Amino acid sequence: MIFVTVGTHEQPFNRLIKSIDTLKRKDVITEDVIIQTGFSTYEPKYCQWSKMFSYQEVVKNVEKAHIVITHGGPASFIMPLQIGKIPIVVPRQKKFNEHVNDHQVKFVQHIENCMGIIVVKSIETLPEKIVNYEQIIARIKAEIISNNRNFCIEFENIVRKMF
Repeated sequence: MIFVTVGTHEQPFNRLIKSIDTLKRKDVITEDVIIQTGFSTYEPKYCQWSKMFSYQEVVKNVEKAHIVITHGGPASFIMPLQIGKIPIVVPRQKKFNEHVNDHQVKFVQHIENCMGIIVVKSIETLPEKIVNYEQIIARIKAEIISNNRNFCIEFENIVRKMF
């Protein structure tokens, strides 16, 4: 199952909702899809959806999901990370009237490498991220393990020098 959440910001995020619905219609996405549409005005025709879910329902959907797709709000992508999921993050953009400015774009680009999220810079690349999700997360996990290993080695060297 794929779970999509656009958060609770009052501007619509129709661009993401329509894209997911189209990918489901064209069988690019073959899994079931559940979408939290928030204040979006587009109503999906090929996916299960609700405007809002309780926080507990969101957590349950994230836990069950194979892939989690979120907007660029920190609360929406940090929670899946805490559960052990690597989310696909599509930041809202001002030019599409999805937010008041481009802070989500700037923020996710800044933290993309250090937090292990998959950022969609252009909605046209979303299908590729979904189809290649397993390969992408394998690479991210390898980088995280490598960084953790390097940190532990450095930390051990520091401790040895102290004693």
